[in-house]
Amino acid sequence: MVASEEQASELKAQIAAGADFAELAKQHSTCPSGRQGGDLGTFGPGQMVKEFDQVVFSAPVGTVQGPVKTQFGFHLLEVTSRED
Repeated sequence: MVASEEQASELKAQIAAGADFAELAKQHSTCPSGRQGGDLGTFGPGQMVKEFDQVVFSAPVGTVQGPVKTQFGFHLLEVTSRED
């Protein structure tokens, strides 16, 4: 999570160019999960804000999505696995 859409887009471009998602999260995220490389753990539908649900439960596994705007800031999301 970062404060601006521009910063989120810049970080997404760095990831697309080969930067490590977790390392960038540790360096730039203002979310407490940033300390764990942005790992939010496992959660089900309705446990996160609506904007997360719309992306996380429809996005392909292994692709970075975003920027996604929530009331907290701008997020990049990467679904690393999904239990159907």
